[in-house]
Amino acid sequence: MGRTALGCALAFGLLLGGQAQAAGDAEAGKSKASTCIACHGVDGNSTNPEWPKLAGQHARYIVLQLKAFKAGERKNPLMSPMAANLSEQDMEDLAAYYESQKMK
Repeated sequence: MGRTALGCALAFGLLLGGQAQAAGDAEAGKSKASTCIACHGVDGNSTNPEWPKLAGQHARYIVLQLKAFKAGERKNPLMSPMAANLSEQDMEDLAAYYESQKMK
């Protein structure tokens, strides 16, 4: 029983640890998304196949991609300069907004 309880506690701790990052505010993200609209659409549903749909995407994935653009680990002539000016909170807010939208 001791090992099982310890294993459960560790697993639970790992799950919570993955959620320790700052929570994004979808409303704040909506107001910050004005620049994103040109390519990704008003609600994150791009009509151009050149630009990905962000609606319904997992927030963590969006944040990781924005961080990669900002750090230069991922390069794109349009996205790299956009991400360069975003704070971590901006990224979290934008990600929360797009995650809350429905993919069409």
